[in-house]
Amino acid sequence: MAFDQLERPQIALRLDAELRHAHPVTVLESAVETFGDKLALVSSFGAESAVLLHMVSRIKPDMPIMFLDTGMLFGQTLDYRRNLAAKLGLTDVRDLRPLYTDLATVDPKANLWQTDTDACCNIRKVIPLDSALKGFDGWITGRKRFHGGDRLSLPVVEQADGQVKFNPLANWGKTELDAYMAEHDLPAHPLVAQGFPSIGCWPCTKAVEEGEDVRAGRWAGSEKTECGIHVARAPDAVTNVGGDI
Repeated sequence: MAFDQLERPQIALRLDAELRHAHPVTVLESAVETFGDKLALVSSFGAESAVLLHMVSRIKPDMPIMFLDTGMLFGQTLDYRRNLAAKLGLTDVRDLRPLYTDLATVDPKANLWQTDTDACCNIRKVIPLDSALKGFDGWITGRKRFHGGDRLSLPVVEQADGQVKFNPLANWGKTELDAYMAEHDLPAHPLVAQGFPSIGCWPCTKAVEEGEDVRAGRWAGSEKTECGIHVARAPDAVTNVGGDI
């Protein structure tokens, strides 16, 4: 069933009221029941991604999984994406890459991350994801409140940029995540053992010291805490640099 943009804010409010204390599996089941094939999961195949991916594999293994291959990911992440998708039987993992024209125009030397991390994230993550999510009514994220920052007040269901976003793991902390990983014998991202509790692109991710926040290694030394795909924006705020999206 498709919903127009006027219906989606009301749907988000109703579902958040119903699901704000629900188990993540219940949230996912409700999302699938509501949006069916008009629903996608966005996954980084990062440190905690296996939990949500495993749940989806049990509920709807053919759900489209959007994976942002920025061209600057750790090799371990690319290997983990291939191996985990195969292990879980996920049949529709889509590798989203930045447009060559955007890279040639804005980041021809692949060093934009050194001078403007927001612009780098825009062409490598925001634009490709916006393009891929066109035609979907809802999408699922792996965000959690315990990550801190703007995520402290994260709802389980929200409306953003004309779509309904589900955050099934919003209420879970590290204890619940670790327990689920152990219960289902899920493989950890190989960089977790090397001190990376949150993993993005290699130039902007570092290992953290014991006791530091989970996301302390992301854009360390700057005020940046989000790549931009979870930041509300005006309809014309994100434009493709080199062509249509």
